[in-house]
Amino acid sequence: MALLKVNRLSAYFQACRAPFLTATIVPVLLGSVIAWHQGAGFNWFFFWLVLLGISFIHMGTNVFNDYFDHLSGNDENNLTPTSFSGGSRVIQENKLSPRSMFIFASVCFALGGLIGAYLNFKLNTNIILILGVAGILLAYFYTALPVKIGYRGMGEFTIGFCFGPLVVFGAYYAQAKSLDILPFISSIPVAILVLLIVYINEFPDYDADNSVSKNTLVVLLGKNKALKLYDILLCLVYIWIILAVAAGMLPIFCLISLITIPLALKSSANLRKNFNNIQKLLFSNASTIKLHLTIGLFLSFGFILDKIIC
Repeated sequence: MALLKVNRLSAYFQACRAPFLTATIVPVLLGSVIAWHQGAGFNWFFFWLVLLGISFIHMGTNVFNDYFDHLSGNDENNLTPTSFSGGSRVIQENKLSPRSMFIFASVCFALGGLIGAYLNFKLNTNIILILGVAGILLAYFYTALPVKIGYRGMGEFTIGFCFGPLVVFGAYYAQAKSLDILPFISSIPVAILVLLIVYINEFPDYDADNSVSKNTLVVLLGKNKALKLYDILLCLVYIWIILAVAAGMLPIFCLISLITIPLALKSSANLRKNFNNIQKLLFSNASTIKLHLTIGLFLSFGFILDKIIC
């Protein structure tokens, strides 16, 4: 009995894809640090509320994604899943039923929504409510009928927006209780990088996505053209940071993020060489996640250093 409970808990952990929660941690930290840099006191209670609430929404999104990709036949058609792509596979491995997945995702959304509602009440405004409702709707309809955003060539940009400007601004507002352009400016590199995490994971999923008309950018562009967009967007991350620092929008210490350029070059080179070799492509999948995490942390660190030193 105990073993069955452990296995079931392990299945739920696998289903929510907890290791990918760095996509939530980075923008929450960045938005909170920017507010502190701008003179707001750092409210740890609000910080943890925001992080926990958005993490629940993130996990629910992952589980709903698996549920609806199961209904469309997408994940069943995926014969080459990896640790980064192809879904969590808990339905395909008969660890959890589709019904259990739907209930689990709904519970995650409910918990995230309750935390957001409480935070909105404590802040005595409706900004968090507006941001939260927008995030939940976009998350649910990413793969749900009738919208199916991820099937219509807009999924990557939606994810970039949600885990970039939307989360960064939400975390900023929870601390500063004010509106500002700086969180948006600072969120763009993070948004592009989280978009690229999803984007590069679409290369191994190409055949399965194409078989069910899941029109991701890689399916729409074709693999060869999609390689160029990866490079363009990766370059844009560094160009944005440099220009934002030059314009005085980001602290000069944020330029420390440029030390990740060698990893970016290796990731790009490996993608160009091995975009049809799923096992060798895994280096680029992992590197893109590392770039998102390290650049996001370096941007936060840049604001911290600027506050302390200047």
